[in-house]
Amino acid sequence: MTEQARRKQIVDAAVAVIAAEGYAKASFGRIAKQAGLSSTGLISYHFANKRELMDEVVRTVLADFTEFVLARTDDVAGPAAQLRAFIAANVEFASERRTHLVAMLEVARAEPGDGPDPVLEADLRGLADLLRAGQRLGEFRDFDADVMAMAIRSARDGLLLKLRTEPDLDLDVYTGELVTLFDLATRRTP
Repeated sequence: MTEQARRKQIVDAAVAVIAAEGYAKASFGRIAKQAGLSSTGLISYHFANKRELMDEVVRTVLADFTEFVLARTDDVAGPAAQLRAFIAANVEFASERRTHLVAMLEVARAEPGDGPDPVLEADLRGLADLLRAGQRLGEFRDFDADVMAMAIRSARDGLLLKLRTEPDLDLDVYTGELVTLFDLATRRTP
């Protein structure tokens, strides 16, 4: 097995353990067992400590998320349509990769970073820029784009909490309501 494949195997096992048992119980022993490894030494070879492994879990999930969303929004024309596609892609990702998002949320809660995460801040800036573009083009009403971007991201992040307590949540309904909510909140004429 290549080093890259082994690291992926360990990260995938960490995601599964964190999502199922929580961050506190995600020991190298449990992760090794989930991955089918003979010892925790294989984890220690690839990751110096739990923090390094958790950072890789977050990086991996965020990279997958970014790729997933961009694939569904890049070819969409116009800021209003892009916003709808962005919201739908976020919920779709949550539906398809629920354990990944739950694991990332667990890690973020347990290991808050030193200041804002640059990837998450770039996501927020990109969303605010999309909203400003919609305002310039006359598709959106006048509002504070930074506040609206934070509201959209908070609604998206709230889905993760909801999925934790309500795993059978109807995501089609959730998507429709979020799209409608932010369509009404941003459109020029309500």
